[in-house]
Amino acid sequence: MAASRPDTPAAQKRSATTLDPLDLYGVRQQLSEEERMVQDSVGRLVDEKVLPIIQQHFENHTFPRELIPELASLGLLGSSLEGYGCAGMNGVSYGLICQELERGDSGVRSFVSVQSSLCMYPIHAFGSEEQKQKYLPRMAKGELIGCFGLTEPHGGSDPANMKTHAKRRGGDWVINGAKMWITNGAIADLCICWAQTPEGIRGFIVEKGTPGFSAPEIEHKFSLRASVTSALFFDNVVVPEANVLPGVVGLKGPLSCLTQARFGITWGVIGAAQACLAQLIEYTKDRILFARPLAANQAIQIRLAEMSRKITLSQLLSLQLGRLKDSGKMTPSHVSLAKWNNCRAAIEVARDARDMLGGAGISAEYVPIRHMLNLESVITYEGTETVHQLTIGRELTGINAF
Repeated sequence: MAASRPDTPAAQKRSATTLDPLDLYGVRQQLSEEERMVQDSVGRLVDEKVLPIIQQHFENHTFPRELIPELASLGLLGSSLEGYGCAGMNGVSYGLICQELERGDSGVRSFVSVQSSLCMYPIHAFGSEEQKQKYLPRMAKGELIGCFGLTEPHGGSDPANMKTHAKRRGGDWVINGAKMWITNGAIADLCICWAQTPEGIRGFIVEKGTPGFSAPEIEHKFSLRASVTSALFFDNVVVPEANVLPGVVGLKGPLSCLTQARFGITWGVIGAAQACLAQLIEYTKDRILFARPLAANQAIQIRLAEMSRKITLSQLLSLQLGRLKDSGKMTPSHVSLAKWNNCRAAIEVARDARDMLGGAGISAEYVPIRHMLNLESVITYEGTETVHQLTIGRELTGINAF
C-alpha cells in the first residue's frame, strides 16, 4: 500500500469548503505557480518511479541508483544553485522537492540533500572557477556523485575537535584521518573532505581512486536501508593545491553547508509524516473492529487529529523558514528550531501510526515502520535534537552551554 500525493484528482474535486486532510491550513495555496509546478513534477516522480520500488530496496539494503538520471532530468541536483547547469530554483522550491522525495523515502531525499547542499553548494560557494566548471555541470547531470566528509568516528556534535588533518608537501597536501556515517560514500566519485591544517579547517576535493582513499560501505543498518552509508579512510592521501577549496578557512565552511542541508530536512520530514497519516486515514476507515470502522472511535480520531496538528505546525514553520531564506533573512538558529520541531513531530507521527496499525504495523506493506526507522537517523544526523535545543537556548540567554 503506497501513500500517494494528497493532491490527487479526487482531492482536486473537493468543494472549496472541504479541507485537505494533509494540508489543513492550505499551505499549497500560498505557493507560487512555479513552486506548485515543482511540487507536482516531483510528486509524479515519487508516485511513478520511487514508490513502486522503494520497499524492495529498503528490504534488500540497496540504494536505487536507477533513480539518479530521473532526479537529474528534473533539475533536482543542485536545484537552488545558479549557473553551471543548475536549475536556480528558490528555497521554497528546494524544500518542496525534499518534502516530496521524503514522502517516498528518507534515503532518496538524503541522496539529493548530500549531492546538492553538502557537495555542490560548497564548490559553488567556496570553489575556484576552475573547480566549478570541472565538477558542477557533471554533478547536476548526475554523472558525478559526491559525499561530504565531516563527522568522525569519535563523535559528530563537536566538529571543532577534528582529528583528520592535512599538511603541505611541496605543491600538494597530504591528508590522514577517518570519517564516519557518510551518505553516498561508497558510490561517490568525489568527496568534500574537511581537515585540520596549520591555517585552520579547510575543504579538499578528493576524487575516487586517489591512492590511500577508501570508502567501505557500512552494513547491518536498521535505518536508511535504501541509502548508502560509508566510512571514509585517508591514508597519506595526496591532493593537489588545485583541489583545495580556496574560498573559506575555518568551521564556517562546513557549518554553512549543514545549514543548507538542514533547511531541506525540515521540509523532508513533513513528507514522511504525511505518507504515514495518509495511509492511516484509509486504513482506519477500512478496518472494521467491533462492527464499525476504527475511524468511528473517539480515541482514533483524537490520535489522527494530533498527527494533523503536528504536520500543520511543521508545514507553517517550514514555509516561513523558506520565505526567510528567499528574502536573505534566514539564520542558522531559525533552521535549528525547525529541524528540532519538525523531526520530533514526524517521528512521533510515524511511531503512533505504526502503533495504530496494530499487528500490520510491523509489515513492510505499510509505510509507517519504514519511515519510523528512517527518522531515527534523520532526527540524529546534521545536528542532534539536543544540539538544536541548545542552539535556541543560546539565542534566548546569550550563554553558550555547549
